[in-house]
Amino acid sequence: MKHFYLITNERKDPQGQYTERITTYLRARGGEVTCVDNTSEAIGAAIHTSDTPGTEAADDIRTGCTECALVLGGDGTLLRAARNMTNSDIPLLGMNLGSLGYLAEVETGSIEQALDRLLADTYTREERMMLEGRVYLRGKMDETTENAADTGMEENYALNDIVISRCGSLQILTFDIYVNGQFLNRYSADGMIVATPTGSTGYNMSAGGPIVEPAANLLLLTPVCPHTLNTRSIVLAPEDEIRIEISQGKDGHMQTVEANFDGSHKVIMRTGDSIMIRKALKTTGILKLNTESFLAVLHKKMSE
Repeated sequence: MKHFYLITNERKDPQGQYTERITTYLRARGGEVTCVDNTSEAIGAAIHTSDTPGTEAADDIRTGCTECALVLGGDGTLLRAARNMTNSDIPLLGMNLGSLGYLAEVETGSIEQALDRLLADTYTREERMMLEGRVYLRGKMDETTENAADTGMEENYALNDIVISRCGSLQILTFDIYVNGQFLNRYSADGMIVATPTGSTGYNMSAGGPIVEPAANLLLLTPVCPHTLNTRSIVLAPEDEIRIEISQGKDGHMQTVEANFDGSHKVIMRTGDSIMIRKALKTTGILKLNTESFLAVLHKKMSE
């Protein structure tokens, strides 16, 4: 490959030394590089608005010139890039400038070797499943029926997880969970995580959920600090649909929570609102240069 899209990170690379290092190296070997900061709205605009002329980077993506997106930063930067580029077929390669990266596999000491392998087309591509979350808001009362009326629906995607967490004071949250329309359980917890196999090593792992081979195809449902002794993570089939309803809190009080998509996009939800989560039809392409097994990488990361 010769055409690259470099998503930089001003916070992780404030002097631009890694950006310059990568662009100089690739251009000296015949590569073409277009740079955009990870905070730029041009990433999402380039993908989601195909009819609107944009930046040079947007035009490169739209015309299909870009073969790979190099993502500087850490796992968070790569997750944001995956969401912004959902409607493209451009694979991502993470270059880790953070502290701990499961997704960003290229470390700073091996950047040139990684670029050489890309230029020589010696890599593999993995397709990672994503989540689609649809938030249904019913926060407005209908004056004629005195029932909550639909006020809108918001849809978004996540590569790692969708997390329902408290918004405001520290108090127990109550959720009603349905799977394929069938009531599963009412949870009292600090939050609820729905994760992909890719996201199993993220918040899901920190909350005591299982670690899953990222190439697997399944859904993970993990409560955060459940207020019961017998609540565990549940592993569901990829065809299952999970609906989380925000019920009334303690003493019938209204609850206010946040639905977080990969930790970078949030939607405020209240009692009466719900979110439907399922496997997305879209996937994220991740380029792999490392020949080590997932277990070997996991051992190394957990020993750091």
